[in-house]
Amino acid sequence: MLAPVFDRNLWTAVPFGFWCVVFFLFGSIVGSFLNVCIHRLPLGLSVVSPPSHCPSCKYSIPWYLNVPLFTWLYLKARCRNCGAPIAARYFLVELLTALLFLGSWLAFGRYSAALVLIYCGVLAGLVVASFIDFEHFIIPDELTLGGMAAGFLCSILAPVLYGASSTASAMKQSLLGMLVGAGIIYLILRLGKLLFGRHHIVLPPDSLIIFTETSVVLPDGEVPYEDLFYRPSDVIVLHARRVEMVDRCCRDVSIRLTPDKLQIGEEEFDPEQVPHLEAVTGEIVLPREAMGFGDVKFMGAIGAFLGWKAVLFSLMVSSLLGSMVGVTFIVLGKRAWSSRIPYGPYIAMAAALWLFGGGRLAAAWFGR
Repeated sequence: MLAPVFDRNLWTAVPFGFWCVVFFLFGSIVGSFLNVCIHRLPLGLSVVSPPSHCPSCKYSIPWYLNVPLFTWLYLKARCRNCGAPIAARYFLVELLTALLFLGSWLAFGRYSAALVLIYCGVLAGLVVASFIDFEHFIIPDELTLGGMAAGFLCSILAPVLYGASSTASAMKQSLLGMLVGAGIIYLILRLGKLLFGRHHIVLPPDSLIIFTETSVVLPDGEVPYEDLFYRPSDVIVLHARRVEMVDRCCRDVSIRLTPDKLQIGEEEFDPEQVPHLEAVTGEIVLPREAMGFGDVKFMGAIGAFLGWKAVLFSLMVSSLLGSMVGVTFIVLGKRAWSSRIPYGPYIAMAAALWLFGGGRLAAAWFGR
């Protein structure tokens, strides 16, 4: 269907190097828009309106101060109007997207311009998902569910994406990739919750545990509630020899804390009305999550574009990358064992590796 527009002869009539420059510049422009998405999607804001503005002073940025890559350097990472710092992430996303788009053209430009543009779209989605998940521990449905729909649509418009000889075959591969991607990760999520959903920590006798408004303080460190409570059913459980609140003291009672309810013995409280609580105990059970449901949909979207083999590759490689990075941070003391680690960026990196040759690498490794 897209053959007339993306006729290889039309694209190769222009020097290959010219398109290298075009895709780098195009990537930097798209990266500027991705920064808007990264900032606004988690907040539920429109990515179209209002126009680009400074988050600090709301200064509407004119076009001549919104040039990708150049403006951040020219303004020395500060707002022209109020002088507020502009995060390095803005420059990094623009540069990363520009390099990925250039890489897509270098890798696939001699074969199919349609394939290059579709892969540019996939890479852009991976960038947005990675940065949002890294900062907010979520992957918005606009990227995951939207990605599944877009992947299936691409199977209709460009069967070359799957190396298929017909549209029907490409559609089947897209649906299979989507089902395998979402299905495998969902099974891992449920199994992980069953096997590892509760972290039983044995403490020295008569250890003091402090519950503040934002975190639980253990003898060996502080854990924010946002790293523990991923869903309403998650609960912190312990049996305390002594409990001290602002206005009362209890002995030999059980404590259950969920995002919505604090239960001490037979009494129930609103957690927001208990700003400080101290408990003396020798053990505690913390909730723990293997991964979030957003990862399930994210892998489904990757499968819709890249197929089921890419899903298996991304699962194995992302697990390896996540483990290596997580253990490194723990050894360096930058993160506790119970801390939540965003998994989306590692899935995205693994999917990008597959796109740029992971399939050939896997085939060579297994001798096929």
